[in-house]
Amino acid sequence: MIRMEGVRKAFGGRPVLEGVDVAIPRGNIWGLIGPGASGKSLLCKLLVGLVRADAGRILVGDDEVSSLGEDDLMRVRGRFGMLFQNNALFDFMTVERNVAFPLIRAGIAEEEALARAHERLRAVGLHGSERKLPSELSGGMKKRAAIARATIARPPIVIYDEPTAGLDPVTTSKVYELLRADHAATGGTVIAISSDVDGLRQFAERMGMLYRGRLVWDGRAEAIAEAEEPVVRQFVRGLLEGPL
Repeated sequence: MIRMEGVRKAFGGRPVLEGVDVAIPRGNIWGLIGPGASGKSLLCKLLVGLVRADAGRILVGDDEVSSLGEDDLMRVRGRFGMLFQNNALFDFMTVERNVAFPLIRAGIAEEEALARAHERLRAVGLHGSERKLPSELSGGMKKRAAIARATIARPPIVIYDEPTAGLDPVTTSKVYELLRADHAATGGTVIAISSDVDGLRQFAERMGMLYRGRLVWDGRAEAIAEAEEPVVRQFVRGLLEGPL
């Protein structure tokens, strides 16, 4: 489904990604961890063509994203759902219109789009909040609304960027339950970036770790705590002493 081969990206002469190689099979849940500013969100922006790589190849199915023109990029982006790190809800739109937005933008009639948005909001436990503005929602409710928007079109690939950031443990567990249920229903490919290493290990099938621009681990989620690389063990176990 997704492959990156020798992907490099620098800004102002400062390397951020230095030769990333990864393959994510169709239907897999792949978790991505790493210290701050290690390039995790950038990697996903490269994947959907929001930023161009300096070198390497990025493939989504048979499409080489790194060489596509804007029209073809729009077609490829239509295969993705995206949960942004800060939720990115439109503050001037009601919750129902925020969730319906991807469908309306795709040309679906407003009445049908809103009906489907109501169904999706019920699925994420937000029935009764359809006419509220994002400012009237709690942090957990905003996250669920953003998840509903990211998944309403049933995209074959979903990227969750920090799906539980800033949430309490109970809400975090509910969000991961919601993500598992959605994956079970659709069988799509999921990329989840999170600083919540323990929660991500329980959600993901495989995990990768970015460190200083390189993918220093890519393997089964349950095995990451026993990784041979000292920097991976230190990060996963939260140790104070080590190479980080």
